[in-house]
Amino acid sequence: MPDLAPAELQRYARHLAMPEFGLAAQKKLKAARVLCIGAGGLGSPISMYLAAAGVGTLGLVDPDVVEVSNLQRQLLFGQSDIGRPKLEAARDRLLDINPHLEVRMHREMFTAANAREIAADYDLLIDGTDNFPTRYLSNDTAVWLGKPNVYGSILRFEGQVAVFAPHLGAPCYRCMSPTPPKPGLVPSCAEGGVLGVLPGLVGTMQALEAIKLITGIGQPLLGKLLHVDALSLRFRTFTLRRDPDCPVCGENPTITEPIDYQGFCGMTPPPNVPTITVQELQDKRSRQEDHFLLDVREPDEYAAAQIEGSTLIPLAQITARAAEIPRDKPVLVHCRSGVRSAKAVAALQDLGYTQVWSVAGGILAWAKEIDPTLPAA
Repeated sequence: MPDLAPAELQRYARHLAMPEFGLAAQKKLKAARVLCIGAGGLGSPISMYLAAAGVGTLGLVDPDVVEVSNLQRQLLFGQSDIGRPKLEAARDRLLDINPHLEVRMHREMFTAANAREIAADYDLLIDGTDNFPTRYLSNDTAVWLGKPNVYGSILRFEGQVAVFAPHLGAPCYRCMSPTPPKPGLVPSCAEGGVLGVLPGLVGTMQALEAIKLITGIGQPLLGKLLHVDALSLRFRTFTLRRDPDCPVCGENPTITEPIDYQGFCGMTPPPNVPTITVQELQDKRSRQEDHFLLDVREPDEYAAAQIEGSTLIPLAQITARAAEIPRDKPVLVHCRSGVRSAKAVAALQDLGYTQVWSVAGGILAWAKEIDPTLPAA
């Protein structure tokens, strides 16, 4: 167990003053190696509080750069960080919080190809992601490596926290959610929005669970799911049970290697869907070529930002409202990033439409390449 330098003894004085915590727990924190997957809304409070608490080694996984829309909730970053790689900005902020910290940066996506290699050298994983493929991958990786997985999720005004750890007798994430929800049923934070303070609340609780696991104090949320409704500030705790037939942690597991998580979660666009780039769309508009621009996002997304002249029909309503979509002109379909629009195109093709294309990259690409003033992120 590593010793604490005099400067560290002074820094952690409030921890050392607690008989239930003391020097032994503080040394465990210094020896701990924690991997935080995601440096966004949840990753910000997770990493800042673990750094301040004295975790010795903190790994961060995130390929993104800081965008202005991040600043409403991602307090790792400030205005001057816009355009910087998130991990570079995060490292500077975390070392300013605690210079005794070692920050390891993994500026890449957490994928089936690299998950085990990245996670192998850490004692526990913390899931700070906002998408189902990475959520299932982080769970499965933690199960295979025999490490706890501190889970958190947020959307709009609600959040969840749990600790998944079959090797400690608790269920894994797949025990609770064997299959992901159907595509489009649960929006991402970018699509559905999130109250800025909510990730601070949930991420701080994830950091707390990690500290309890590392130091052995208290009762971690093993076999428990904590749900919080921020509007009523109501907390509810649900009991979770291991599924003996779980394909990952059950008695006879059938999933022992990474799978196609994008496909498993229905996030892979259908094959052979014709596409059009945002520049090609803009050229058609500039030439005033006749077309029908169809937006298949949700009403809240459309209200926040839309391409002028588009018609909103959410993906789930495409088949029922097909009569509103013309067959005698090109139909150009867009969503946020291109996944839902590709599925809409496939559905329209099944209905006999022949002049229909998906706008590659969706409104995000339009905002980046054509109209930077559009608040589409």
